[in-house]
Amino acid sequence: MNTLTTTPSAATEAGAPAPIASPATGTMAQPSLSRRQILGLAALLVIACAVPFLVGNYRVFQLTLALTYAIALLGLNMLTGYNGQISLGHGAFFAIGAYTAAILMDKAGFPYWATIPVAGIVCLVAGFLFGLPALRLEGLYLAVATLALGTAMPQILKHKSLEHWTGGSMGVVIVKPDAPEGIPLSQDQWLYFFTLAWAVLLFFCAWNLLRGRVGRALVAIRDQPIAAQAMGVNTALYKSLTFGVSAFYTGVAGALGAIAVQFASPDSFGIFLSLTLLIGVVVGGLASISGAVYGALFIQFVPNIADDISKAAPWAIYGVFLIGFMYLMPSGVAGLIQAARRRLRKKVTGPAGRNVQV
Repeated sequence: MNTLTTTPSAATEAGAPAPIASPATGTMAQPSLSRRQILGLAALLVIACAVPFLVGNYRVFQLTLALTYAIALLGLNMLTGYNGQISLGHGAFFAIGAYTAAILMDKAGFPYWATIPVAGIVCLVAGFLFGLPALRLEGLYLAVATLALGTAMPQILKHKSLEHWTGGSMGVVIVKPDAPEGIPLSQDQWLYFFTLAWAVLLFFCAWNLLRGRVGRALVAIRDQPIAAQAMGVNTALYKSLTFGVSAFYTGVAGALGAIAVQFASPDSFGIFLSLTLLIGVVVGGLASISGAVYGALFIQFVPNIADDISKAAPWAIYGVFLIGFMYLMPSGVAGLIQAARRRLRKKVTGPAGRNVQV
């Protein structure tokens, strides 16, 4: 029987649901969300909608940036966590998305909401085209190639031939949009809900994509590429498309971030941004959709906490936090939460699967 099987891996440990064999067809199927999980997600969404009314505008602005990072981390996690392609240059796609939105708003007079899908499509094409030659590279060689892309992007944006569009070293300034007429929200609150809507949509699309045949193919390519190809999986096409979809998510995040910050500058998209995104993926949990949220909160708020602890050496404190996270949670925050759930479930059901009193 020609079936595509995958072995338990870091994806399961990091919180991704394990594939389940269907007795009727012999194929692998991902479980749907349980009623408890749906209620939990609904409660989280209600809390997320209530937060902007409970904190100040600056905190709302920070949470908006965290949502943009979560979208970018989800895209990078598809590439690295699920497909096994290491990228150290995703800050370049973040920059392309940001500049696409900024240029369309500043030069072409586009409404801010119309720039988001355009930025995503531009990055989708750029990521797919970059993924084609990258098919010959794997592991550290691919990482070095993407590192070169991330390193070169700020210099490309400063080039004289693009200075009319990118503003050179000065960057592009954007006007922060107001809430639609009749909606009593501040600018920061409106951008938060606008970004939250995009995040919910993109997270749902990613979950729906990764739980099906495409997700199983990506994991198979990551774990056993030769076996996946033998089973008929077009590894070249899947790798290129994964790079494109990952860039799409990152480009949308870049556009949303530029609108929130009201500014796009080449120096904002250096190699440190690419490394920060990779750190967020690892801290949140590889091959975990929820891990993108945890990683985004880490890279947004931990540097501020480190700065509050020590003004003299904030990055040293940040390094201590990072080492602590890696030591205590080697599979990421999502992996720790998943392991805690399994232990709790064992205590509740008992060793033989029977319910016990707790």
